[in-house]
Amino acid sequence: MRFAFTLVLLVVAGVGFPLLARAADQPWVEYNGGQGPRVVLISGDEEYRSEEALPQLGKILAKHHGFRATVLFAVDPKTGEIDPNVRNNIPGLEHLDDADLMVIFTRFRDLPEQQMKHIVDYVDSGRPVIGIRTATHAFDIKSSPNAHWGWRSKEWEGGFGRQVLGETWISHHGKHGKQSTRGIIAPGMQDHPILRGIHDGDIWGPTDVYGVRLPLPGDSKPLVLGQVLENMSPDDKPVAGKQNDPMLPIAWTKSYTGSAGKAARVFTSTMGSAQDMESEGYRRLLVNACYWAAGLEDKIAAKSNVELVGPYEAHPFRAGGAVKGKKPADLTGY
Repeated sequence: MRFAFTLVLLVVAGVGFPLLARAADQPWVEYNGGQGPRVVLISGDEEYRSEEALPQLGKILAKHHGFRATVLFAVDPKTGEIDPNVRNNIPGLEHLDDADLMVIFTRFRDLPEQQMKHIVDYVDSGRPVIGIRTATHAFDIKSSPNAHWGWRSKEWEGGFGRQVLGETWISHHGKHGKQSTRGIIAPGMQDHPILRGIHDGDIWGPTDVYGVRLPLPGDSKPLVLGQVLENMSPDDKPVAGKQNDPMLPIAWTKSYTGSAGKAARVFTSTMGSAQDMESEGYRRLLVNACYWAAGLEDKIAAKSNVELVGPYEAHPFRAGGAVKGKKPADLTGY
């Protein structure tokens, strides 16, 4: 009776019991919101706290929008703890094999071939991709056969970042840690479904604008431009001069055709730190992008529900700033 009663409580609370039963022995976390698209969110950067941002995005997609979200982490195989400084281990990438959408927020990963294969196969299949912030330089593969995916690749110019997302690492255009970013809708893009419910200034974050080469390659379409601000407050004035003339894109769409011959929808945002996720406008941008990438743009609400799910304490971006001692099992539930 006690077991049955506990199970009822868990179901009423919106947490599936099988998820909790598996949580202790799996190095990833699952948020199952219903029968919506299956999205795999891949974290693993040393600086911008993707290990905090992506679980929150996964919860929002699951609780408010019915997605089935699996969040992966860089994990220390010795301790089972989340450790973004471990660049060669992201367990659970096999979840991509039957995923409808991949969201990637990694930096300089050097994954072994057996893990990297799942990412390569996914991208080649023509399924949609969303890249966040350091995903422009997601990989730094040291050995074949995937070395050309690395951000410095000359064989596949710019690697995954340039070829799939639209740009690799170029520079800090805004002053890192000193100039924040305000989102301005790109001319003529006000009616794009990803921007539904978003207006100039709704998007703000303390992360700086990344440098990109203009024009972006192929069929890239800038959606949001990054206005460099004088300091680190959303009310600060724009910087005068060439940093904002022209403003550089911080969010765009493009397509990518892999070996399967199918063109995938791609969305890239060079914002995205855990602190940026505190911006309602930025969360709405990502949620709308997930709908669009999955081919569900007709389902995007006039103002998507992006209310934070549960406590959310975004730690400041800095190298080596990850909270120590956390395991994926500590992040289960809503």
